[in-house]
Amino acid sequence: FGALCGGAPPMVFCMPISQAGGGGAPRTVTLGLVGGGTVGGGIVEILRANAAAIRASLNVEFRIATICVADVAKQRDYALPAGCALTTDVHAVLDDAQIDVVVEVMGGTTLAKEVVMKAMASGKHVVTANKALIAANLPALAAAHAAANAARAGAPVHFGYEAAVCGGIPIIHVLQRDLLSDRITGVRGIINGCTNYMLSSMAASGCSYADCLRQASDLGYAEADPTLDVGGFDARSKLKILIELAFGLGVDEDDIPVKGITEVTSVDFEYAKMQGGTIKLLGVAQLDGAGGLTAFVSPAFVPEASQLHGINGATNAVQLLSAYLKETVLVGQGAGRFPTANSCVADLLQIAQGICPAPFPKRPEAGLAFKNDYSGPFYIRVRYRDMVGITRDVGAVCAKYGISIHSMLQNPVKNRNDAMFVLITEPCALSQVKLATAELERFDWCKGNSFFMPSLA
Repeated sequence: FGALCGGAPPMVFCMPISQAGGGGAPRTVTLGLVGGGTVGGGIVEILRANAAAIRASLNVEFRIATICVADVAKQRDYALPAGCALTTDVHAVLDDAQIDVVVEVMGGTTLAKEVVMKAMASGKHVVTANKALIAANLPALAAAHAAANAARAGAPVHFGYEAAVCGGIPIIHVLQRDLLSDRITGVRGIINGCTNYMLSSMAASGCSYADCLRQASDLGYAEADPTLDVGGFDARSKLKILIELAFGLGVDEDDIPVKGITEVTSVDFEYAKMQGGTIKLLGVAQLDGAGGLTAFVSPAFVPEASQLHGINGATNAVQLLSAYLKETVLVGQGAGRFPTANSCVADLLQIAQGICPAPFPKRPEAGLAFKNDYSGPFYIRVRYRDMVGITRDVGAVCAKYGISIHSMLQNPVKNRNDAMFVLITEPCALSQVKLATAELERFDWCKGNSFFMPSLA
């Protein structure tokens, strides 16, 4: 497990099901699904629709022996595979010696963790789409994976989780294999489809946050309780996993600064447009050049020149900055039945071919330490009532905290008792911005809380 398991090799090739390759009768890979809902049904349909192509290309047949569900009587929108049993007993999957791979798509973290741990301990390969499970239990999963393989004399157990981050985008496999020879210096991502849909709609139509959230809910992008999405917490869980993969550094999720989109208004898009850009909720992690790694999840100003600028709707994108390739961008659907299910199937195809990359490749950075105080240019919006001395006060506070102002923006004032201005800073630290804005908010002329966000410019 890379940095979590000491000397674990960066890539392991296994022959998990009989022998990989070869002619003759197709090899059978037997699956047990734990979860038969949206994603589970998508896996069933993809494997059925592509069975002939998989057989012709890999000489492999996937057989779904059992699907564990919460209610066997529930009507499903897909046909069960021939010979597949439905059960509510997870042990019907875990204890079946004929099952080669357990596919966990039930969600949650408690029972799902038990399923994954027991499956690996019994020598079964595991494929999961469970982002929350991985983000919350990564060290424990790493230890269980290492223990399972240490106890095996034969081929190693594989742990695949391509579907856990950004749905249909193959970012996990790219970091595990394709960029293993490169040195990642930065990760920037639009990694939550709900918030990207909302911000794209606000930018295009000027509609309010509340209206855009309602639209996202109607389209199925937002959950009944959208806090994980709009608060930035879903993106933070994904960023934690990407940090482990890209930099080999374990980070406590709660240490990553997070700001959601609830404070973004149409006014912010007006000012962003004035500067030739837009606003996106980004997850960013980058080396700081001084032995540290900084990270954040926040709305951010994205200039038109950035490849992330034009990523709209519920689409996700991840931009990788690296020593050799310089910039690599992966774009695609970040959620939904078939994008997520297709990534699960991609892991199954790797297992069938005997390609089992280390789940978390080792990327040693000597002395690399996480710092939760990131630096860069900032956008600061302040609401105020007009009076003499405001510019003087702003300048004095910024100077006090070592912040250099790049520019000050203001639309024509329509109401002198309720106006706004925006500061664009030169590069400075988040801690400096927090101190400065807290002091600005104590002036009599300041109305309510200010809003700030980093800028990619």
